[in-house]
Amino acid sequence: MTPPPEGRSCRSPEPVRPRWSPTGPLADARSGGAAYWEAAAATFDDAPDHGLRDPAVRAAWAARLRGWLPAPPAGLLDLGCGTGSLALLAAEAGHRVLGVDHAPAMIARARAKLAGHDARFLPGDAALPPVGEERFDTVLVRHVLWALPDPPAVLRHWAGLLAPGGRLVLIEGRWGEADPTGVAATELLACIRELGLGFRVHVEDLSGDPALWGREVSDERYALIAGLLGAA
Repeated sequence: MTPPPEGRSCRSPEPVRPRWSPTGPLADARSGGAAYWEAAAATFDDAPDHGLRDPAVRAAWAARLRGWLPAPPAGLLDLGCGTGSLALLAAEAGHRVLGVDHAPAMIARARAKLAGHDARFLPGDAALPPVGEERFDTVLVRHVLWALPDPPAVLRHWAGLLAPGGRLVLIEGRWGEADPTGVAATELLACIRELGLGFRVHVEDLSGDPALWGREVSDERYALIAGLLGAA
């Protein structure tokens, strides 16, 4: 088992401030909470990897999702769904989608974007999504975990939302060079392994695929796919 980063324990009995807690400009995204993202909703899709308006960017994300998700139709929980761009790709592929975001303006845009598809959207906290006893074949989370205060507890809760054989798909990174923010793949991988949740895990590098971002990037970006043992 890979040890956790120095000074970091996933089994800590009390919430701790992770080494990847946001600092610098992106700290506003966490400290501002729903208000920050509510204000950002109007321009959120302007970023190439958010709105997926460029056909090449859209196709790149659709191809990745096909590799990460089980065969359709499957139940997908998209946490921190934003305006629903990835949810739309999943729905178009034949999956049943439930999206959760704590910014009502994001939810409104997602509902409009996926009108007519097998998709529902609820306002709520990605860390404790309001899904009741419903369980999912995939829990998809993009660029959310880095901003949450107690990642080990959140990961354990998300694992409990999976149906037998389900999988977590975590898209994260360590963004920026002068003042990087986010979580490195080695840190997240060590954390998941230490939690002992019975996952089979692999990591895909996303930095080397400029089509995903609409440009060349030099910082760390990746997807971590954690499947419960017995997953196809």
